[in-house]
Amino acid sequence: MYIDTHTHLYDEQLIAEGDINIQRAIYAGVTKMYMPNCDSRTIAGMMTLADKWPDNCYPMMGLHPCYVNDNYKDELAIVEDWLGKRKFSAIGEIGLDYYWDKTHVAQQKQAFEQQTDWALQYDLPIVIHSRESTQDCIDVVRAKQNGKLNGIFHCFSGTLEEAKQIVDLGFYLGIGGVVTFKKSSLQNIVKEVLLDHIVLETDAPYLAPTPYRGKRNESSYIPLIAAKVAELKEIEVAEVVAITSKNAEKIFAN
Repeated sequence: MYIDTHTHLYDEQLIAEGDINIQRAIYAGVTKMYMPNCDSRTIAGMMTLADKWPDNCYPMMGLHPCYVNDNYKDELAIVEDWLGKRKFSAIGEIGLDYYWDKTHVAQQKQAFEQQTDWALQYDLPIVIHSRESTQDCIDVVRAKQNGKLNGIFHCFSGTLEEAKQIVDLGFYLGIGGVVTFKKSSLQNIVKEVLLDHIVLETDAPYLAPTPYRGKRNESSYIPLIAAKVAELKEIEVAEVVAITSKNAEKIFAN
């Protein structure tokens, strides 16, 4: 049983195919797919899939840092309202993004901290977006860590030292298609970090693994990522699947 811990199944590129890509994923053995939210505009599509596929598609709730702007407090109010009226697998994706635009960095930090507080309040894991902001995200987690906070640094792209800090905080590294790219520095990190601290993800429809690099990604490609991790670790794919799935189940236990 493979688990995709991060897939935007509601994205227009995937929804255009209807449920075919979900069915392909299940056929490939990817029986659980966790969906991070972006903002208020993505909630309806995400919830439709969660209701239609309750045993396979699991929603998170949160405000993505790339969607934080001047109206972020209104968006956070919507997140808070949803958290109060139904169960979610995690709060995510949340965090910081310094790649696209630094105009609202202060607001991103406020949103990140507020949503992390809600995670502690509702006893939920957090799924963190940390593009070009890994150390700052680590610092926020460290400041909030009271022994009960856990989650995933999605699409990990930091250094080995940052990976060690994340592991020491009780968090996991989300490893996706980038690990299959030739010359990817992520390969060396995967070799060094124990499998006990890794989960698999696609971030579909983005970052498709080799041999689909540059094309639309989907959850059925998780086995390709698992195979690369197994190659790097010099172990059987079955061991990668067993351990990473156990890790994911532990994170999303509630």
